Amino acid sequence: MAYRKVRAAHTGSLEREELQASALDLEWDMEKELQDPGLGLDRFQLECVEHRTVGNSNRADPDPDLEPIQPSVSVSPHGRFERLQEDPNYISHFTRAPPKGQRRSSCSLVKYLLAGVGLFILGLLIGHYAHSTDKPTPEPPTDTDLLEELLRDITAEKIQALHRDLSQTYSYDNEEARAKHLYQQWTDLGLTDVQLSNYSVLLSLPGPSSSRIVDRASHECFLPSGAQCDPRNHNNNPTADQHFSYAAYSATGSLEAVVVDVQYGGLEDMRRARTTMNVTNQIALLKLGQAPLLYKISFLAEMGFGGVLLYMDPCDGPRDQSLWHKAFGVTLNPGGDPSTPGYPSIVGSYREEWPNLTSLLVQPISASLAKRLLNIQSVGLGSPCTPLAMPAASERRKIQLTIGTHSIYKTVNNVCGYLRGKTNPDRYVLVGSRHDSWHKGTAADWRGGSAMMTQIITSVTKQARRGWEPDRTTLFCSWGGSALGNIGSFEWGEENRVVLQSRAVAYVSLHSPVRGTETLRSTASPSLLQLTSDIQKRSSFLSEALFSAESPETLDPLFKFHETIAKMTAEVILRLVNDPVLPFYPLDIALDVQDKLKDDPLRTPRLLAAAASLRESSAFLQSETMRPANDPKERDPSHVRMLNDVLRDLEKSFMVPHPPPGVYRNLLYSLNGKVPQFSILKYPLDPLKHNAVNKSLSLIINAINSAEKLIHCGLDLFENSPDDTN
Repeated sequence: MAYRKVRAAHTGSLEREELQASALDLEWDMEKELQDPGLGLDRFQLECVEHRTVGNSNRADPDPDLEPIQPSVSVSPHGRFERLQEDPNYISHFTRAPPKGQRRSSCSLVKYLLAGVGLFILGLLIGHYAHSTDKPTPEPPTDTDLLEELLRDITAEKIQALHRDLSQTYSYDNEEARAKHLYQQWTDLGLTDVQLSNYSVLLSLPGPSSSRIVDRASHECFLPSGAQCDPRNHNNNPTADQHFSYAAYSATGSLEAVVVDVQYGGLEDMRRARTTMNVTNQIALLKLGQAPLLYKISFLAEMGFGGVLLYMDPCDGPRDQSLWHKAFGVTLNPGGDPSTPGYPSIVGSYREEWPNLTSLLVQPISASLAKRLLNIQSVGLGSPCTPLAMPAASERRKIQLTIGTHSIYKTVNNVCGYLRGKTNPDRYVLVGSRHDSWHKGTAADWRGGSAMMTQIITSVTKQARRGWEPDRTTLFCSWGGSALGNIGSFEWGEENRVVLQSRAVAYVSLHSPVRGTETLRSTASPSLLQLTSDIQKRSSFLSEALFSAESPETLDPLFKFHETIAKMTAEVILRLVNDPVLPFYPLDIALDVQDKLKDDPLRTPRLLAAAASLRESSAFLQSETMRPANDPKERDPSHVRMLNDVLRDLEKSFMVPHPPPGVYRNLLYSLNGKVPQFSILKYPLDPLKHNAVNKSLSLIINAINSAEKLIHCGLDLFENSPDDTN
């Protein structure tokens, strides 16, 4: 890859992320989990040193686990911000002028002589004391030894033992007990200032009876799974699986209407449905996939539908999992407590009367029930698979949909503990997992991520007791209320917004780390793609549905996959807290921007020119010319700290305050890995309006320009000053 030099003697920029791995589900989106409460950079400031701009918090952040975020296929060359080897022919551009005065008075010489004698005597005393100490201070391990020992200490057997302890001790219904257990465990392991925080929040839970669908023509009654029920018995004592299937924060009540097949809910699907009938107060039969669920729900409500039945087409699911008779659960909450939008749910907070987040009655159903409602007689599941669709000549069914969920205020608990850094203790790398489950279920089981988190804490605190002192502080957190919309992490983020805006470096997520064992995939924001790609070499929207059968025991019975992910996560954490210069790569952001625009029919010459200019600036920042300026061995600590702040803040240029429903606030996060594209162009605000795309284009070009200004600001930080006489 060629680099173009655009200016001389300048230096760097870039940002942080919500690895969720998501697995790493990494995402400053916390995330991928903290969901990034208000970390937007609203305007560029010329004063680059310690600049902070408070962004507007917004509830439109999606699931924190960053699972939908897909890494770009392009990453920039390795090793931009640290010198890989000393270059004997290198001449530093950062020479300093000699002192102006060379004369020294005799008085000064006497002072220096006395000071030297004093220092000599002091050195003798210190040396004597050091040799007489009974217990010498252990030398901290080197980075290579530290990584090897850290990874060696993380084993599948240890993670499995921690998981077994959580399984045997705590039930699914006692979230507070789990939080207190983790609090005590983390305190005993050596984390400092471990804190329990709690928030009273509005939760949406199933009612005493499960939802039901009644065919008005045949008078048959069906549960969401497709099993038949008695239409006259409304107190059917639902099983755990039946209680599991509901849409959190749906509207409640009963609706009698015609079922309309809208497929995936795309713009053309909606227009086709509207041309065949009046869709007002009808019930849409909607597939998961191809667009964010919240975006499609908002679109259906705008078109006038009264209800939505969600299902997953078997052609879209994993080949080893039959979805025909499985219903599932979804949440319609974009994040946080719906009763306190934009501010934390602490004592004295004003609460809005907002028990439902949509006017639609929403209910997930199984594929077998969807097939019946679509009047499909037979369907092929061979290769290729035949997607479900209502036959052209088929008559639409009229049904009665009844939903009886209810909202109630409950307390969710968070646990956070610190491993303090030495050089930059006020710079935080956050690592998050969760200790809650979907209602009475085991979906994306919390115990796997919690066991991995505890094992990582065990291993890093062991190294700290042996003398290792990280450069930055690591903040380990376990969140409550995650399954219903990342409520615990959102509320904590809103309460600590100012501190996070100025001090947070990156977020690493263990929200739902194991979702299968066929492939290993990490997700990250563009500035961390190189880091995750390097580590992975050494070692879809359908995630919106939560199935009750998923658990670590069935997905990874030997916990080998847990071990691999835990080791990768530990290495990422070590790099983020230990590297003198943060492992963030601005050129990867520029390449990602160009990749998204490359084949987009909506691109404009102005937009392409801005993207090319951003790439040139980023390439120079990461070029051989700039490497000495970025070498922490050749820069004083204050300049390295300023460089790291620029690197950390770069992605903030791409934050928007009010994204479309279900779309990430970070414009760089893709919602479809198969087609790289700016999500805000594919899913614009007000899609029915003719100027919707123009607004999205303006947001993108402003973000690109802001990012380039920040890069130039970083370059200017490291210019030699001609007046420097030190």
